[in-house]
This record gives sequence, C-alpha cells and structure tokens, in this order.
Amino acid sequence: MIWKTLYNTIAIPALALGFHAAARFSPKIREALAGRRSVFASLKSQLESARQLRQTAWFHFTSVGEFEQAKPLIESIKDDTRIVLTYFSPSVHPNVATYPYYDAAIYLPLDTRRNAERLVRLINPSLLIFSKFDIWPNLVWCVSKHEVPVILIAGTLHPKSRRLAFFARAFFTAVHRRIAVHCVISEGDGQRFRQICPPNARIEVTGDTRFDRVYQRAIAVDADTEFFPGQSTLQRPILIAGSTYLEDEKVLLEAYHSLREDSPQHLPHLVLVPHEPTEERIREIRAQLDRWGFSQVCFSELTEGIDLSQTDVIVIDTVGLLAKLYRLGDIAFVGGSFHGSVHNVMEPAAMAKPILFGPTIHNAYEADLLKERGAARQVNNAQELAAVLKALLSDNDLCVQMGRLGKRVIEENLGAAERTLVHLRSYLPKT
Repeated sequence: MIWKTLYNTIAIPALALGFHAAARFSPKIREALAGRRSVFASLKSQLESARQLRQTAWFHFTSVGEFEQAKPLIESIKDDTRIVLTYFSPSVHPNVATYPYYDAAIYLPLDTRRNAERLVRLINPSLLIFSKFDIWPNLVWCVSKHEVPVILIAGTLHPKSRRLAFFARAFFTAVHRRIAVHCVISEGDGQRFRQICPPNARIEVTGDTRFDRVYQRAIAVDADTEFFPGQSTLQRPILIAGSTYLEDEKVLLEAYHSLREDSPQHLPHLVLVPHEPTEERIREIRAQLDRWGFSQVCFSELTEGIDLSQTDVIVIDTVGLLAKLYRLGDIAFVGGSFHGSVHNVMEPAAMAKPILFGPTIHNAYEADLLKERGAARQVNNAQELAAVLKALLSDNDLCVQMGRLGKRVIEENLGAAERTLVHLRSYLPKT
C-alpha cells in the first residue's frame, strides 16, 4: 500500500529526526526520549509478573486528559481483563505511576513497523483502545493484521483539524478503515470523522467519558475540608487560576492589577496553579508577582496558624490539588487558552463555578458548550478579563447562575462511560 510506504519512509524518519532535534531545547522531550530507551525490557518484565487472564485490553492515550477519558472504562473491566497502558507525553508518567489499576505501563515507542510488531507480540492484546485522536498508523495496521479489533473512545475531530485537509483524507481513510468502532463525543465530531472514514465505518455518538469522571471526583470532594493551612483566614472571594502557562499568567496578572487599581478593598485572593510546577516555573511566577507588587506565598511555605487574610496570591507548587481547589474557589480561570489550547474546563463546571478562559478553545468541545449555555465567558485580553471579573465579583447571583448552568451541562452529559462500555464489552465479554 502506497500510504504505508510513504508513512514509513518519509513520516517516521522525519518524526524521529524532529524529536531528537527538539530534545536539544526541551527538557520535556529529553525526558520522553529517555523514558523510551528501555520500554521493551520494562514491558516484558511487567508482563511476566502480571495477572494471567484470558483477555488483555491495551489502552493508548497521549496526555493526562485522554488518560482521564480511559479511566472509567479501565475500572469497569479491570477485574476480568489484563490492562496494559501506553502513553506519549511525559506529563502522564507520574499520573500513571500512582494509578492502581494496570498490569503494565510504558511510554509508547516510535511508531515504526518493527516496534509495532514487538509490542503486539509482547502484549498479545484482545483489543486496542485509542483515546480521543492519538491514533498511530503502524499500530493500527499491525494489530489489524493480527486480527485484533481497534476501538476509538471519546473521539474528537475539531473543524480546523489538518486531518480534514483534502490531501490528508486518503491517508487517514487507509488508517481508519481498520478501526472497528469510532465512539465519538458529538454529532459534529461524527460528521467530521465520516469525512476521513470509509462509507461502511461504524461511528457511534457515545459522548465524552470525562463527564462521568469529573462528576465522580466532584461529588467526592468534601466542601468543608480544609485543604491547606490558613485556608480559614481567607476572607475575600477566591479566584482559582488552574493549569496556567506564562502566556495565561501575563494576561491574568495584568487583569488582577487592574482590579487592584479600581477597587483594592474588593481584590479577590488569587490561587495560582501552574500547569507544571517545576522550580523554574515557580521562580518565573514569583518574579512576575514581584514586578506587579503582589503579596505572595507558596503552598509549600504554608504552616499551621498562618494568617493569609492580607495575602494576594497563593502559588501552588505541588501537583494533585486542582480539583479540590476548584471546590474552594468562587470563580475559575482555566489556563492554556492563551498558550495554545484550553485545559480541563469540566472540573470547575462540575463544582458549579463560573468559568473564564481565553481565545483558544477549538480543542475542547465542552468549553464551547459551556460558553453557549452561559456557564462560561471567553475573553481575548487582560482588559476583557478584568471587566468580566469585576462584573462577577459584584454580582453573586450571576456567579451562582453560571455555576448552576455549568453543573447542569455536566449532569446532562453523564452516561458516556456506560454507552462506550457496551462497545468494549462486545469484544471483551465478561469471563
């Protein structure tokens, strides 16, 4: 097949060259390459000590969000199915390392034909499940050759995707024709997948399994729990800025400064949660706060008895707290949308918080949905953000109304995990 030849002789060498070139400038890419050096030995060792069950489900996802989409399904089949996880981004690694429901987990090696064959021989999967859109052609072609079915869960294809370009459709059709079922999150995504799938492709609108996941996490958070020392001394409204990058913080802090200039007595506490709280990022954030003249403290510096009533900004320099912090906040600003793509807007919606984000949301169907329903506001610059924050801080009824609308959106979209599980179970029957 010409597409296989082109992919393996041009695309794969270019990807390999690009990764190694980019690693010179990116610690994250260097970490990813280092994590791939011993994947086969690690996989073999893990599988030798794993549970010996009749069927094996192989889940692949690229990042933390896609891992969250897979979790409700993993936890529904784990008792009678061996679970193997592969992932692409190094940001997923710590999340996988602390997750209890898998038998083996590794970085996905480069998608060469040889690597795909080695993976299939070692894992011997009964089913391969991709999450969202991170579909690797050689894996699909290889497992298909071995008569292993492939399912896509929470499938997403945004209108601006390059996969929809005329010159790309034939290639992706050659891949997607080997996928047994496409479980997509919306009718719009289903229509777009039909453009790159053969006419007989099975495309089922099952919804986004993350709605189920975030709702479960939201109802498990106790609103009365004190999440950190000094929390009870926070007397002003609380703005949670979650999963932020430098570009988000520049806009956010300029807007926050405008609020201080207009009405310093009504300035909310800002809890700033960077996407990756590395030492370098924390230094960068604290330097920004110093330039603006905001009083600040890091989460790691909080001690029993501390008084935070006069503190402007709390910088969260650890991981794993964001969902709980959204419960604590009065307003949520979700980062990523001034950097490249918005992050998880479902968590604050499930907590019934009014949501703000920036201009880039094409990657998140749910962000657009929350915006359309009046649960979220989109801003394009610091001036717009300051204006919306000022309006929300002066109108508690508006905050409550937006929060209720957001939670209703989450509740209306529950059940995706069960609808998707029906298709998995058709290939992984209970034993």
